[in-house]
Amino acid sequence: MHYIGALDQGTTSTRFILFDRKGLPKASHQIEHTQIFVKPGWVEHDPTEIWANSVAVIVETLKKGNIEAHEVAGIGITNQRETIIAWEPATGRVRYNAIVWQDLRGAEQIEALRAQGVLEEIQERSGLVASAYFSASKISWLLANIEGLRSDAEQGRVVFGTIDAYLLWKFTGGTVVTDVTNASRYMLMNINTLEWDDWLLATFNIPKASLPQIVPSFGAPFGLTSVDNNLSTPIPIGGVLGDQQAALFGQACFSVGEGKNTFGTGCFLLVNTGERPRISSHGLLTTVAYQKAGEKAQYALEGSVAVAGSLVQWVRDNLKLVKSAPEVTTLAGTVQDNGGVYIVPAFSGLFAPYWRSDARGVIAGLTGYASDAHICRAALEATAFQVKDLCDAMASDGASQMELLKADGGLTNSHLLMAFQADLLGIPIVVPRVAETTALGAA
Repeated sequence: MHYIGALDQGTTSTRFILFDRKGLPKASHQIEHTQIFVKPGWVEHDPTEIWANSVAVIVETLKKGNIEAHEVAGIGITNQRETIIAWEPATGRVRYNAIVWQDLRGAEQIEALRAQGVLEEIQERSGLVASAYFSASKISWLLANIEGLRSDAEQGRVVFGTIDAYLLWKFTGGTVVTDVTNASRYMLMNINTLEWDDWLLATFNIPKASLPQIVPSFGAPFGLTSVDNNLSTPIPIGGVLGDQQAALFGQACFSVGEGKNTFGTGCFLLVNTGERPRISSHGLLTTVAYQKAGEKAQYALEGSVAVAGSLVQWVRDNLKLVKSAPEVTTLAGTVQDNGGVYIVPAFSGLFAPYWRSDARGVIAGLTGYASDAHICRAALEATAFQVKDLCDAMASDGASQMELLKADGGLTNSHLLMAFQADLLGIPIVVPRVAETTALGAA
């Protein structure tokens, strides 16, 4: 068995990569899925489309690499976090579209909890700054708005799970678990005990019977892919990590103080803080970095930005200034600076360190001098400015000053952005040979 596979189920696409014994990619395939924008602030995905794509990318990658399933030692899964699916394990029926992490429909509930004065308690227990970003308010919305769902959830006939849980259930034909890194993003898990917290469940009025079991990220097999998934031979699933934790792992940030930033759909800065959770006082999140079975969990401080690479896609698809994402950098490189144009891409509100779900996007500084090139440059620089905010918050929380920043994700292909980021932070930006370190970490 010569290869290890990584299924990377992201916000905009699903890919499968086969790595050889040296950790180098041998073959891969990627398929985008539909972004369903129901109304302003609402974002959904079709779980059946994601599942079909997950099987298709595995089959196509094996075909591209001329590799048989029996040559694959195992698969690691990494996934978009916080996105929630409600389904019936007994029948497979999906009760509603997946509500995506960017979705804001839970904001009213968070504001109601703010009025009750319980947000500090929520952060102390979950490690998370209370926000509609996390799964809890999405589950509450489903329970309140989908007919018959609460009754079924209370009787254990429905499971609310993140993408990893849904894929594991589909691949194995029945296992209902979520790994501890994904569980730490529900805003329902106690960050110290690593178990569902009764007070948090009561606060969001969510029955414990409707949640998957929390298990370590790796060290014990999750099960085998069943043969009815178009795979000639069952393949062991050996590990699961939320996408940002997988990138931290893939960047080998195993020591306290080591950190990385993923320049993907959003932007996510994580710094390893060791075996004890540290609660932030500057708008950062306390999250589980990873846990091996039989060992203590490792924690991280995280700064999350909602819109980074998706702003580049928006410039391409909505403004139609370019025909492909790489052209944004090309066009931006034709001007010396942003021409006074700045973009605040608060399409889903502002995440860390501000946590303002009511914020909306702004393009400022437009004059008759401004061109499509200046807007493209401002779109790239918007990501760098947001990362600077996260680094400043890390420093305010007492995190070790980073001597360099490990970077990964699709936007690292923009040398203009990487150079601007290095100038803004005053430290080197290190881009790995395998840019897709999220998949590498899962592998």
